[in-house]
Amino acid sequence: MKTYLVTGGAGFIGSNFIKYLFNKYKEREIKVINLDNLTYAGNLENLREIESKEDYKFIKGNICDKNLLESIFIKNDIDYVINFAAESHVDRSIEEPEIFVKTNIVGTQNLIDSAKKHWQIENEFIRGKRFIQVSTDEVYGSLGNEGYFTEETSLSPHSPYSASKASADLIVKAYFDTYKMPINITRCSNNYGPYQFPEKLIPLLINNCLKHNEVPIYGDGRNIRDWLYVEDHCSAIDLVVSKGRLGEVYNIGGNNEKENIYIVEYIIKILSYMIKDMNINDKLIRYVKDRKGHDRRYAIDASKIKVELGWKPRHNFEEGIISTIDWYLKNRNWLQNVTSGQYEKYYSKMYLDKVSR
Repeated sequence: MKTYLVTGGAGFIGSNFIKYLFNKYKEREIKVINLDNLTYAGNLENLREIESKEDYKFIKGNICDKNLLESIFIKNDIDYVINFAAESHVDRSIEEPEIFVKTNIVGTQNLIDSAKKHWQIENEFIRGKRFIQVSTDEVYGSLGNEGYFTEETSLSPHSPYSASKASADLIVKAYFDTYKMPINITRCSNNYGPYQFPEKLIPLLINNCLKHNEVPIYGDGRNIRDWLYVEDHCSAIDLVVSKGRLGEVYNIGGNNEKENIYIVEYIIKILSYMIKDMNINDKLIRYVKDRKGHDRRYAIDASKIKVELGWKPRHNFEEGIISTIDWYLKNRNWLQNVTSGQYEKYYSKMYLDKVSR
């Protein structure tokens, strides 16, 4: 049995990854420990279907808590650490950068230091252990109209969020270079799919349309992102855990470059077809002042993971987005629950402050 410590496992990608593991591997093949601080974007409802499994355990806590990490490693023979735990919303990083420094940099250093302490014996690491740092293509900065991010692209982050993730990546890389610790870093393009917290573009759009609220679009809406269905991201991480070359960075992308305005108009079109009585249309779109340091284009070259590990995405964008919309329509109670309270007040004010007049 292999034991995974998944940090941030109650969040969007983390919860999808845990369910992916239990769907793929047989009973008693794996054990999953989910460490999550349950901040606003963490939700145990995401994992309701597997919470009673004998080989699953949830621990509420923060990766900045050194004593808690020590206790987890003492009590459990951890084989793999998959670090999803992060503050991840760019807008919040602009408003509150200190939180991102603490969680994304200090927390990552605490986590990898704990793993090193328990995996290293007389300067040698126990065979079969692995630390996966789940990062983002945003650490590379912005592209022009042509070209792609490769694993050799220089890091050039432009927001407090991406700078904190780049810093964490360099700490993890340094542990390989200095100690030969068994690590990998994955850098993925924009994810979408079930259980994504509605501060991100696609669930925010769906949520606002269902409430017939305005849909905010930064700048001219022509910023380009590469989109990947979350299950495809999970399958790539699973391959890196089992087959990735130690110390390597792997880019994970979907080859689905879309302008933000295309995403918005396409989803509105689908929703208007699926819900004919709500008058969902392009009149809901509202252009707002552009985000500070807003990168123009991201595009991933994922050829390395495809060639070395045989990975490829299974979902094209059109299939994935319809499946995603269908999930949110069938889970409106989940959407209502996660958007209740202070979240909507905070973000409504933030977007209103940016409205172009």
